[in-house]
Amino acid sequence: MSAGPSRTADEPGGLTAAFRAVRARVGSVLVLLVVAGVCWWWAAEQMAGMDTGPWSSLGSPGWFLGAWTVMMAAMMFPSVSPTVALYARMTRARRPHLPLAFTSGYLLVWVAAGALVLALAALAGAVAGDALAWDRAGRPLTVATLLFAALYEFTPWKSACLGKCRSPLGFLLGTWRDGWRGATLMGIKLGAWCLGCCWALMAAMFALGVMNIVWMASVALLIALEKLLPWRRTATYVTAAVLVGLAVFVLVAPHALPGTTIEPMTPMSIMIPAHGAIGG
Repeated sequence: MSAGPSRTADEPGGLTAAFRAVRARVGSVLVLLVVAGVCWWWAAEQMAGMDTGPWSSLGSPGWFLGAWTVMMAAMMFPSVSPTVALYARMTRARRPHLPLAFTSGYLLVWVAAGALVLALAALAGAVAGDALAWDRAGRPLTVATLLFAALYEFTPWKSACLGKCRSPLGFLLGTWRDGWRGATLMGIKLGAWCLGCCWALMAAMFALGVMNIVWMASVALLIALEKLLPWRRTATYVTAAVLVGLAVFVLVAPHALPGTTIEPMTPMSIMIPAHGAIGG
């Protein structure tokens, strides 16, 4: 039998099953939150002194991929925890490896996204060089990225991806697969929808300074609001307004941005490893 249509993301009941599962599977949620907390602590420690402002350098490839994985766990685990709790409840049998496989599949998508960022970094560095320095094209590019992220909030693709993230029960019923392999594949599919939902916000984080814990936390908060706030349209408009406001700040008063380092005479090295070539 078909699982039938799930509730729309705007209906109050769209997240009800997931929130009930949070209460029933509080242990699963706590594990994810503890892991996220440790990742936040690690990120804050490792990123101290790394921020060079908008379009910060990424460091060496190995370091960046490790740091990116930890950052994604810190940013995404809190907002995905209701879905993981619901999945754990739906498996019924006490098989703790299945939620672990589900979560690992989800995180794997973000690791792959980090690898793609590195590839784009190499291309941008080879083609543009220091033409993307802050006092050249860097500042307009930051403004354009923030405005694009705001506009993306209202696109059909964003709406479709966010709908999957906000309807955990509908997603799980529509993609259900048994066993650890099935759990991993389901996690990968959820991660892909989440990537489609959040990639523009991640681009905004790079534009403002990916090694800046303030912007990392701000983007994580916006993502959580969009996924978990009962009022979807309100969350969308708030996110878009914040992004437009930041674009205005960058345009007229970049030094007023909280916690942001602006070095106008320093090449931006947009997404280029800080310690040499991409393979170094």
